[in-house]
Amino acid sequence: MGCVQCKDKEATKLTDDRDASISQGAGYRYGADPTPQHYPNFGVTAIPNYNNFHAPVGQGVTVFGGVNTSSHTGTLRTRGGTGVTLFVALYDYEARTEDDLSFRKGERFQILNSTEGDWWDARSLTTGGSGYIPSNYVAPVDSIQAEDWYFGKLGRKDAERQLLSTGNPRGTYLIRESETTKGAFSLSIRDWDDVKGDHVKHYKIRKLDSGGYYITTRAQFDTLQQLVQHYSEGADGLCFNLTGVCMNYIPDTVGLSHDAWEISRDALNLEEQLGTGCFAEVFYGTWNGTTKVAVKTLKPGTMSPESFLEEAQIMKKLRHDKLVQLYAVVSEEPIYIVTEYMSKGSLLDFLKDGEGRALKLPNLVDMAAQVAAGMAYIERMNYIHRDLRSANILVGDNLVCKIADFGLARLIEDNEYTARQGAKFPIKWTAPEAALYGRFTIKSDVWSFGILLTELVTKGRVPYPGENPQPAAPPSLFHGDEGQACPVQNTELLLKHTLIHLALPALYGSKSFLSAWLTFVSLPEEDGEITANCRRWPLGRSHVQQRGGDGTVCPEVG
Repeated sequence: MGCVQCKDKEATKLTDDRDASISQGAGYRYGADPTPQHYPNFGVTAIPNYNNFHAPVGQGVTVFGGVNTSSHTGTLRTRGGTGVTLFVALYDYEARTEDDLSFRKGERFQILNSTEGDWWDARSLTTGGSGYIPSNYVAPVDSIQAEDWYFGKLGRKDAERQLLSTGNPRGTYLIRESETTKGAFSLSIRDWDDVKGDHVKHYKIRKLDSGGYYITTRAQFDTLQQLVQHYSEGADGLCFNLTGVCMNYIPDTVGLSHDAWEISRDALNLEEQLGTGCFAEVFYGTWNGTTKVAVKTLKPGTMSPESFLEEAQIMKKLRHDKLVQLYAVVSEEPIYIVTEYMSKGSLLDFLKDGEGRALKLPNLVDMAAQVAAGMAYIERMNYIHRDLRSANILVGDNLVCKIADFGLARLIEDNEYTARQGAKFPIKWTAPEAALYGRFTIKSDVWSFGILLTELVTKGRVPYPGENPQPAAPPSLFHGDEGQACPVQNTELLLKHTLIHLALPALYGSKSFLSAWLTFVSLPEEDGEITANCRRWPLGRSHVQQRGGDGTVCPEVG
């Protein structure tokens, strides 16, 4: 092939980034990279993927200052030398309002106005129509972002989850940004063998100083497109040749439409009740007859409409792929909260009565890691959940978990709830200082996360069964006793694996929700031993140890 440069010297070994070690400067992340996307080849400096948006504080987002949603479009030079702003559609989209523009995948657009961030005013070069389009549904023409196989800032575990989903045969692949090497990419391929069965292998794609790309130095390419073409024609040292692009999910838009925040109650059709609680009922429904949504209807008097609207303005700016997106609100009582719809319901119901009953430990660890990734973002945004438990985690297709109801607990005005007693207050999930003195911090969220782990390993059983604790008489959970419903061996195993996959990477990244784990963890450097001393940890008083040297301690990166 003309795109391959062959070297006379012995070919270097293929680099499988499964074996990459964590460097001190590497920011390991479970999920996607929390920095905005950039398009250097087109001079595009700030067109973030808002569907997967989670920039750290100080990079365009502040909880109380709002999201910096201004964007710069990519200006391409035509053959005539004039500057034209051209983007291409990555997915189909059906207009939801009169101001929206319907389009099909592959249509090209001229962007007329991109200053409103999430929704751009555009003109289709295919149909001639104009209107608002979701900015995360388009990419610059001829960029790698426009390629079906490019998944951008997708985390390693998320890549594995998508590749291993039903319908992807051996050789299915995707390319994503490397989590450990700036400017590099990772090629993830679904493979199979007699020992491991279906699994995913990852190869680091490095960039040459001259601008080319390579996996092994004996085969170098000018573009990623040429690299994909070469390995599609033959494995050439990879585990398998590239047979097809991984199935991708159509992302949620940011918001329901261009200007749909406070919406009319009449625009919502409540079709099926999904659940009920002390303060609200949850329904599946549609907005404008076009968009599936979940609607939480708050019972009158639950919270002040003014306080709710103030908090909702903050909540809608929290954007992360592990947080349930807040779409819109109906601000008059009864208050309606409109969010994205998660098909599998709450994690609690999923574990007790749904498909979750058959899940094995690796799946449970993955779900715990997803929750921790979302909570790490919440902490980076200087926010507190206050009511973290399996009932407030929602599950979607392919075991995707997202955190819901963050921040709402602070607004509840029920006397029994605010007194932190009685059946309405989730005391079994609440840290002692929060239950006794109302001191909610990210550390009290970490305590609740520990209780959530016990719900995972017991498949949704109530923590500390048989007890009806009151703050005035602290129950055994405040003293670190183990719950009878939580098998000690399974709990310690989950804690060990979660420490390996989550706590260790926190050492190499920025301060996050996971750093609170280090309160309970000592890491002697001599032999790589991990010792978790659960003196305060709600899983109990047991000690969990895992010695290094067998390849199980260091998390897989890349």
